[in-house]
Formats: sequence, structure tokens, C-alpha cells
Amino acid sequence: MSTNVEARSSYAYKTQTNRIGLWLFILSDSFVFAGLLVTRFYLLGYTRPHLDQTLGLIVTSVLLVSSFFMNRAETAIAHGDEKTFLRGTLITMLLGISFLAGVLGVEWRLAPFGPADGAVGAVFYMMTGMHAFHVLTGVVFLAIVYRNGRKGLYSAEKHWQVEAAAVYWHFVDVVWIFFYPALYLIGTVAA
Repeated sequence: MSTNVEARSSYAYKTQTNRIGLWLFILSDSFVFAGLLVTRFYLLGYTRPHLDQTLGLIVTSVLLVSSFFMNRAETAIAHGDEKTFLRGTLITMLLGISFLAGVLGVEWRLAPFGPADGAVGAVFYMMTGMHAFHVLTGVVFLAIVYRNGRKGLYSAEKHWQVEAAAVYWHFVDVVWIFFYPALYLIGTVAA
């Protein structure tokens, strides 16, 4: 009896069950984003919002580069390199904030339509707003991981929280890989 309790309280067991929970969450969240993509194509068809193409490419590049640094941070802590882990996590957070500033602070102000301006406005602001919310939660998650990393709470053997933050961050990046062409590239500009 006590060996069963000890096995369930082990770090490896908790990590495995947490990993399953994280992937179930990501699967369920994928349905939200898939619904937004379906809505975009259903309501707008083969048209797209009139958006700043250069800005779209810049914010997309920023987010993709952030994924590189998050991967680097996760790999570093898995090998016990705390300094590279902290640097990579900090850079990822700063790039995430830059993405948010580009989309919410610049693109939303430059868009020639508002959220109430028909299907184009509703689709654009809902897709970018929902994605921005997930980026913001990712930045908060990374800030917590960074703070804990500065306290020395992670090691090469125990760093599940870093892995979870990295998986979530990569998920948010993959979502944008689908949203970017749907909003900026596919179709003709809506009148």
C-alpha cells in the first residue's frame, strides 16, 4: 500500500499526469481556434481584411523568433544551464510583449475598420484578440517561470513547469502560423 502512495507522489508520476492534462487542455483550446478559422472563412469567404502587410510580417517574425528562444531556454535547463535558460526565457517574454504591442498597439489602431464594422471587423478583432489573450497568458506564465528560475527552483532533473511553458508557447505560435495567412495573405482585400 505505501509503495503505491509513494509512486503516485513521485515527481515522475506527477509530471506524467500533468503532461496528459496539458495536452488535453491544448487539444480543447485547439477547437476554439479552429472555430475562429472556420468562422473567418465562412463569413469572409475568399476576401480578407485590408491590413498592413509589412506589420503582419514583422509581428509574425517576432513570434517565430520567440519560439526559437523558448526552445533554447527549455533545452538549456534540461542540460542544467541556468544562465542560458534565464536569458532565453527573458528574451521570449520581451518578444511576446513586442508581438502584443505590434498587434494591439499598432495594428488595431491602423486597421481601417472597428470591431463593430461588419463581419470583417468582428472576425479580425476576435481572432487577433483571442490570440493576444493567449500570448498575454503565455507571457505571464513565462514571468512566473522566470521568477522561479531566478530562485533556483529548476534543475536538469526537475523542470516540468519550464516544459509546460514551452509547450504552451509553441502552441500559441503554431496557432498564429494558421491565423497569419488567414488574415493577411489568403484572398482579395475586402472592400
